[in-house]
Amino acid sequence: MAGPSGIYSIGAVARMLGLSQPTMRSWEDRYGLIVAERSAGGRRLYTRDQVEQLQFVKERLDEGLSAADAHRLLAERQAGAQPIVERRAPSPPPRVLVLLAESDRHGAELNGFVLRAEGYEVELALTADDAEEKFASQAPALSIVELMISGGVGRALCARLKQRRETPLLCISSLDLGEQALAAGADAFLKKPLEPRQLVSTVKDLLGHDAPMRDELGAA
Repeated sequence: MAGPSGIYSIGAVARMLGLSQPTMRSWEDRYGLIVAERSAGGRRLYTRDQVEQLQFVKERLDEGLSAADAHRLLAERQAGAQPIVERRAPSPPPRVLVLLAESDRHGAELNGFVLRAEGYEVELALTADDAEEKFASQAPALSIVELMISGGVGRALCARLKQRRETPLLCISSLDLGEQALAAGADAFLKKPLEPRQLVSTVKDLLGHDAPMRDELGAA
């Protein structure tokens, strides 16, 4: 599997960048530059670097280049070891609520501090039951779920949250459980301990440039 620190599902990447999944698969087959890793279950998994590469290609297409020319430019960048400038999402609009469901209070408070420093509102839940209740009553724009919460019921919790509402879902764990997380409905997975910049980047990626405001969502 790709580097264990962070992975994105093909569906999440397609939504983030405004691409279709068939297009992404076609580019992989035709140009062979951005090749997703395959999980044991056959799922396409993308790293953060690959998301940035796809973003570079998408921007060239938006400028009027063909897919072939965009991939040629990407190949030239890679051959010249020129780093792709990281895509920076704008600061989140006010009152974007993130639900952070994590059993380790210290870790939850630390990660909550990191997200609040970026302008997000954060609601902590230390049990699966509390997380489900707050998800229903407060309608977060994005949920972060630790897979080992409440004795390891995180995957079942993820599945229930996705059934309730199709908002972005990020799973975290100290174990290499990326494939299980995606199978449960997660859009992305990060391995703990979480690096603050990577956590913020992943949240911004999943929310996108038009992150929904909490007031606009209303109660579930």
